[in-house]
Amino acid sequence: MNKQHVSKFIILVLVVALATVACGGAAATEEPQELESNGPDVPMEAPVEEEEAAPAEEEWAAEEEPMEEAFSGAPPQQPPNDEPYPDTFFEDYGTNPFIDTEDDHLSTFALDVDTGSYTIARRYIRDGYLPPADAIRVEEFVNYFDQGYESPEDGKAFAISMDGAPSPFTETERYEMLRVGIQGFTIAPEDRKDASLTFVIDVSGSMDMENRLELVKDALELLVEQMRPSDTVGIVVYGSEARVVLEPTSGRDQEEILRAIKRLKPEGSTNAEAGLKLGYKQALQAFNAEGVNRVVLCSDGVANVGNTGPESIWDTIDGYASEGITLTTVGFGMGNYNDVLMEQLADMGDGFYAYVDDIQEADRLFNQNLVSTLQVIALDTKVQVDFNPEVVSRYRLVGFENRAIADEDFRDNTVDAGEIGAGHSVTALYEVKLFPQASGEIATVYLRWEDPDNHEVIETNEYFYTGDLAESFSAASPNFQLSVLVAEYAEILKGSYWAEGSTLAGVLEDAERLSRFFDEDPDVYEFVEILRKAVRISR
Repeated sequence: MNKQHVSKFIILVLVVALATVACGGAAATEEPQELESNGPDVPMEAPVEEEEAAPAEEEWAAEEEPMEEAFSGAPPQQPPNDEPYPDTFFEDYGTNPFIDTEDDHLSTFALDVDTGSYTIARRYIRDGYLPPADAIRVEEFVNYFDQGYESPEDGKAFAISMDGAPSPFTETERYEMLRVGIQGFTIAPEDRKDASLTFVIDVSGSMDMENRLELVKDALELLVEQMRPSDTVGIVVYGSEARVVLEPTSGRDQEEILRAIKRLKPEGSTNAEAGLKLGYKQALQAFNAEGVNRVVLCSDGVANVGNTGPESIWDTIDGYASEGITLTTVGFGMGNYNDVLMEQLADMGDGFYAYVDDIQEADRLFNQNLVSTLQVIALDTKVQVDFNPEVVSRYRLVGFENRAIADEDFRDNTVDAGEIGAGHSVTALYEVKLFPQASGEIATVYLRWEDPDNHEVIETNEYFYTGDLAESFSAASPNFQLSVLVAEYAEILKGSYWAEGSTLAGVLEDAERLSRFFDEDPDVYEFVEILRKAVRISR
């Protein structure tokens, strides 16, 4: 081959190589745009309107996409900065400090029955990662477990329980752990109110990841199977736009409802604002003045069309919520997931937030705990703990950082607080330092709420004394010990300053000892297994 031929050959090779790199680079830069999210409260440019493709073209594109990926030459996408899941949004609400009672003897907060933080952390650990510190809300870990509280008597809405024991995690000084338990009255399934439910389902392209939409469909099937003829179910979906796929339909027509659910397929961008707005409009049309009216949002929390932050989205639907329609948000998926949006929307919507990581969790939420999931027994529920400055030197509320209420707002009925479902329990843990040889009343716990039926505001209280403290941590009730261990586990994951002397291995040792008292509780068994895996990951 002469020099001229060699030169031409080299030029040809360079042209082919440059074309291959260009194609690969285009594929590498185009694919992440489908997953791009501007996160909570981050504005984005208005989407460019495109001509609607014919169904045949859409099907062709869907068939061609795997081939493009196979031959694009692009390297596999890696999470940024070695994070296990890209585009996942959490918020750091800080960690409560110790407060001297001489400065402020009142601790006031809204009750919270959310459990999403615990199941998100469980998902991380099952996948082989420790969860990010910002994902941890300690009270949601504790709320996940049955506390064994006694039900209220004499027709009361709530029972207040209190117990305490020395903290097992302080070595140089003695601190006490106090547990304040609020237990709502239970309602038999046959006695629950009729329900008017509106499912608002995210069918955007991101819901195709990890088969998220399929898990949503399986979860909602469990709920629909519990519906009665006097219940109604409507379905709104949203991708780039929102539309009604099922008008309010009687629970007797379960097959029709299930067919509508099974037909759902991923499509388009994510206009959560439009979906919720249309969902609340449909819920108003189907409003049952004598029953339960609830919107159930199922999503990965990603919003990238219209308003995208919780406050801006809520501003557009706030008026509908004031009509007595509550909101439950249920999160699905990880990576391209917005915990902030889901948790705060539920808070603003007078409801609660759960995260479903598998079908067992869906069964727990929509089958085993159906009545608690649906029926509200108390609105704007607040707690105020008044510590006795003559007995208590200092105290710290464990968790509830984003549920704080100003002390002077406790009896202000216009201040929004937490909603409690039938049979729900809420636990607040305090770490307290008593004065040496102090005895007598430690604290008075005040509970205040609005009855959802007659809108009467009710307040009750209970007292707690030094004589009610157990002599040692191991002498306290197993349920008390479990709550403290779960909270310490959460604080270690959170990187709390107050847990710096503790280790996951130390918590595991206590949890294994305690587990023999909970032979028939699968949640405790699973907790120990998750702890074991977390210890292995952390080494």
